[in-house]
Amino acid sequence: MHTEVLGRGDGTDAAADSTPTFAGRFGHHRARDGSRGAPVAVDFDRPHAALVVGKRGYGKSYTLGVLAEEAARTPGVAPVVIDPMGIFRGLADDAVGEAVPARAVDAPRIRADAIPPADWPTLVGTGPDHPVGALIWHAADATATLDGMREAVADSDAGSEVRRAAANRLRRAAAWGVFDPDGLDAGSLADGSATVLDCSGLDDAPSNAVAAGVAAALYDARLGRSSSGAADSAASIDRLPWLFVDEAHVFFEGVAGGPLRTLLTRGRAPGVSLVAATQRPSALPAVAVSQSDLRIVHRLTAGSDVRALAAADPAYVDGDLAASMPTEPGEALVVDDTAEATRTVAIRSRDTPHDGSSPRASTAVRSAHSGAAATETDE
Repeated sequence: MHTEVLGRGDGTDAAADSTPTFAGRFGHHRARDGSRGAPVAVDFDRPHAALVVGKRGYGKSYTLGVLAEEAARTPGVAPVVIDPMGIFRGLADDAVGEAVPARAVDAPRIRADAIPPADWPTLVGTGPDHPVGALIWHAADATATLDGMREAVADSDAGSEVRRAAANRLRRAAAWGVFDPDGLDAGSLADGSATVLDCSGLDDAPSNAVAAGVAAALYDARLGRSSSGAADSAASIDRLPWLFVDEAHVFFEGVAGGPLRTLLTRGRAPGVSLVAATQRPSALPAVAVSQSDLRIVHRLTAGSDVRALAAADPAYVDGDLAASMPTEPGEALVVDDTAEATRTVAIRSRDTPHDGSSPRASTAVRSAHSGAAATETDE
């Protein structure tokens, strides 16, 4: 059966009963009568900007996991998952069928100079025009490590109150535990397996630091330059990075917003893809919707979220977005800007464990009863 490849508009879809090269299994068309139609894949040969949205319980994170599985299986691709909730660790577990090469990093760390000096004041909660923020900016510009920044602040000729306040903010940043001179670089993230960065133990600010540093490192490496912007062929990578970001609104609102916008607007030329997932598309900047060439829309009910997507609807979208939106979990309306078409797709089952389901009291009760029964039997 013919497989349609989302994200391709050049007619290079698949022949019967095969998945095209450099494309990943995604699901099946859902016919108007609800029956299962032809298989659907997603293109991983070219860079893309994708947006996955949906209210809780309708499959947004599940779909992100399906895409990450297929990216990990695709040669020439370097998938990285920013996991703020700790629900994508299952990618590194045994898979059904073809293996998914993946690893989970429990305590992701980045270099301090992966954050631009101008962003350090905002990162630690002060303004760049404030004396404390200006001192921190200067310290970040003068050295490549957090320890060096703290020394620069201590040795500065600023007033004692300014030095004390700046030192306190940098001491708090050090307590986050995410800065290390030997932290993650693009080379370690592009070694042939998917990397899940588990940020579930971090607050928003350090999570943003990790996301910002990783996004900038991948982009710079594809341009063949160091974090300082200088040409550095040794820092370049051959694989095409795919950055998957769950709860993306949290990162667009923080210091990661700048690097993520760069991937959206300039990532295509160097070959860096971004897949952003959120329950709240209305909380994203307009560019996150308008620059996405693949929009995967699960069920949404909040008017502000529906309007945020509808504002960027291309002319080929038929009718009202809310009326076209699927109502069942696991189904999605896909707006494919490359092919200038919309498709309703039933997302395939995950091949690795999905840890995003909500706990239930009924399950806890059943587990407790099962444990009690087992104890009685053992006795």
